[in-house]
Amino acid sequence: MTRRSLLLAGVALPLGACAPRSKFRHYRGPAVTSIRVYKAERRMDLMHGDRVLRSFAIELGSNPVGHKIQAGDGRTPEGSYVIDRRNPNSAYHLSIGISYPNAEDRARAAALGVDPGGDIFIHGTPRERRRDRDWTAGCIAVSNREMEEIYAMVQDGTPIHIFP
Repeated sequence: MTRRSLLLAGVALPLGACAPRSKFRHYRGPAVTSIRVYKAERRMDLMHGDRVLRSFAIELGSNPVGHKIQAGDGRTPEGSYVIDRRNPNSAYHLSIGISYPNAEDRARAAALGVDPGGDIFIHGTPRERRRDRDWTAGCIAVSNREMEEIYAMVQDGTPIHIFP
């Protein structure tokens, strides 16, 4: 029996029964005032002042130890940045951009004669990578469901501090 014939037969279907779940969520809690990433612990905390609002297990770049120096090194940056953009159509479900490289990163790369790279994001995880450890090109990855929470909670301009 089709949905139309079920409706004509007087069988009610719940609204949205066939609609896909939206990846966009709403958040009405305390503002996220900063993000702290602890690379060695593979943990990211969303903070309101000194209070942890939410913690997430994370995956890092394929070469996770040390600060990102150049494009293609597989490292996740260390230092202080800000969330500077968001991508609702990311290849990795949803993503929010980190302002890497900053002036110091560009100067260090220039002194070495290398490209500092860029396009560092916090993003979701594709199905084929769900069991991999430290697989990104230098980004910070969480599950897609967690990324939906982060995307709703974190606003552009939020400071992010990435520790070794």
